[in-house]
Amino acid sequence: MTRIEPGTNRPDRTTNDPHAVELYGREYKRDPYPLYAKLRDAGPIHRVRFPSGVGAWLVTGYDAAHATLNDPRLGKNHDLGNDRWRALASIMPEPQHTELQVHLLHQDPPRHTALRRLVTDAFAPRRVDALRPRIQKIADDLVDAMPAGGGADVMACFATRFPFRVLAEVIGLPAEFAARFRREWCKVVQPVGPRDPRRAGYEALLRELQGYIADLVADRRADPDDDGLLGRLVAAHTAGELTRAELDSMIFQLLVAGQEPVTNQISTALVTLLRHPGHLDRLREAPALLPAAVEELLRYDSAFELTTWRFLAADDDLHGTAVPAGDSVIVSLCAANRDPKRFPEPDTLDFDRSPNPHLAFGHGIHFCPAAALARVELQVALGTLLARLPGLAPAATVDDVAWIPAVLARGVDTLPVTYTERA
Repeated sequence: MTRIEPGTNRPDRTTNDPHAVELYGREYKRDPYPLYAKLRDAGPIHRVRFPSGVGAWLVTGYDAAHATLNDPRLGKNHDLGNDRWRALASIMPEPQHTELQVHLLHQDPPRHTALRRLVTDAFAPRRVDALRPRIQKIADDLVDAMPAGGGADVMACFATRFPFRVLAEVIGLPAEFAARFRREWCKVVQPVGPRDPRRAGYEALLRELQGYIADLVADRRADPDDDGLLGRLVAAHTAGELTRAELDSMIFQLLVAGQEPVTNQISTALVTLLRHPGHLDRLREAPALLPAAVEELLRYDSAFELTTWRFLAADDDLHGTAVPAGDSVIVSLCAANRDPKRFPEPDTLDFDRSPNPHLAFGHGIHFCPAAALARVELQVALGTLLARLPGLAPAATVDDVAWIPAVLARGVDTLPVTYTERA
């Protein structure tokens, strides 16, 4: 592999590199695993390029991914990125970038530590377990509204609605604001590059969502006795513990990152099960397998395909390659979760796999704070669909489904299925 001498200060060497691997295209999104296997076999770090033209260093392999996710030299704050990265990285335009992007994903200690402390209790396993009956009721209500027999688009009827309704319950989103929330706003986590003709529509969605957040903050401020997560965040701002930009950014992260990845993970899990009807039948007949099955489905095809950007503050060595300061570093969680050095027969779906230390929720200080909630949502969603939709099968060839063109995520927007009845 070509190396860069430390201290050259070249602006984002990865962007103009003719040897950079292109991480986009219909075939890549349909099945990225053959490419990840080739990269993993060739070494732990590679130059890659994304649709916007921005380059990055991609880390593959379990050990390298685990080390990178825990490397204190790598920061998440966008201020660490170099100018070339900033020009092409598909990041939000101003003022939204300044006002909506200072949430947990883009903070480093000690600020990250303080902000994370404000949300972790709401997603603690004990609290999530207490909500399981309510989460089950939400799932049953959505299935009750599906056609009684024949078939439906399980994404439109269930997977795009279930995570939002659960999230509204968990964070204390008032009913009137839940009714006002537009599904299209979730697409702002699929950034559109500055040169893309869809950029104007993307920016319009951002402005609408920002206005919604402003109205929501004003509403929660008018109810100081609200002890839900949203109310506590507004109270923290009033007490001077959060800036207004941090408050808006954390609400933005909750509303969007709190539901879209779960929707995507439900879709990837269903696609996997529909491709493995024997596993689907086994899970329906033995629902006690659900916790282990969910862990294996997370490993086998994760909705968090790639992590968000990380940066070195100074030129340094990363897995044997010199990486300049300000170049973006991204970890392939999917490549790590299929590493044969860590998982025997990694391309085989195995509900009996143990141990299963997958990295679907990341690792280290940026480990997903809502992982316990996501696990319960997946268990309830899959268990309910399998139990109440006998004969569940794809309405067309599963390999023909269109995968979302998101840079960092995996999932499908539509998934037509058939079933004999609604039990």
